[in-house]
Amino acid sequence: MSGKTILYVEDNEYNLKMVRQLLARTSYKLIEATDGELGVATALKEIPNLILMDIQLPKLSGLEATRRLRADPTTAAIPIIVITSFALSGDDQKAKDAGASDYLAKPYSPRELMQMIRKFVPEN
Repeated sequence: MSGKTILYVEDNEYNLKMVRQLLARTSYKLIEATDGELGVATALKEIPNLILMDIQLPKLSGLEATRRLRADPTTAAIPIIVITSFALSGDDQKAKDAGASDYLAKPYSPRELMQMIRKFVPEN
């Protein structure tokens, strides 16, 4: 059986590369979307096991994308970890209010991210 799929919705190439390298050593399959609209469309098409969602995205914010995914029965139950560099007071609550399963502030350690991913979708 192949690994579980993770969708990473992120517009920053450096952040994408970091997560690609991190997951390369695991059984997870990574798919990517570089804006909020594409993130929602990709999630509906691919039905990933987990979504990593940046907040600051072109076209549609990560919070709005999260709300749309929560509103659709196809994607409503998929765990969504909201990742943001805007770790301002209250952002974690905004993420939770939008339907995020969890919240991770940048900069984070790769180990921290892997622990969170495995909490929601253990490797096979």
